[in-house]
Amino acid sequence: MVEGDIEDDIRWQTSETEWQLWDEPWELPNTAADSAPAAATAPASRPDTEDLRRRALAEFALIEQLRKEDDFRWTLEIDYEDGTHIGSVDSYYIDQEFNKVRQKDAQAKAPLFYALGIAIYEPAFWGRGLGTQALEAYIQHHFEHHHDPLFLQTWSGNHRMLRCAEKMGFYLVERRAGVREVRGELYDALTFRLDLKSKS
Repeated sequence: MVEGDIEDDIRWQTSETEWQLWDEPWELPNTAADSAPAAATAPASRPDTEDLRRRALAEFALIEQLRKEDDFRWTLEIDYEDGTHIGSVDSYYIDQEFNKVRQKDAQAKAPLFYALGIAIYEPAFWGRGLGTQALEAYIQHHFEHHHDPLFLQTWSGNHRMLRCAEKMGFYLVERRAGVREVRGELYDALTFRLDLKSKS
């Protein structure tokens, strides 16, 4: 992350939000429950831009500090080859039952595993294999830090993510049927696993 990425992040949270229809869309407010991409930009659902900017600057300062202490990255930004900032990859903890665990609760919940996430926020760059390339590089980053196995979580309606998981060699380890409601339809919550030792 560089400081210039902050304005892109604000834009993706407030005006160019079509990606939210695919990345945990069950978390969207009711104003975005419609299937139309414009629904995700309804005024009632827009966060305050100044608050977003303050929080992003504080997070950026924390990231700068962490860079000095450790070379592992919980989040990396994705730039296209021409320098266009298009998305990010990140990781978070899950427990043995595949439930998300906040970092502040990590010590009490051990053993924990890393689950990976990816978002290409710019629709013009969707369907070009860029998410797969970015995820492949981020998996290598985890491999270098001896994080094995890795997990990926998505929902059964996110076909692009499912194709990406399959390409990368992830295999399904849990299906929670009908627990994700997206635009009036019920979908399954899916957890995939990747064993890096078997790939090396």
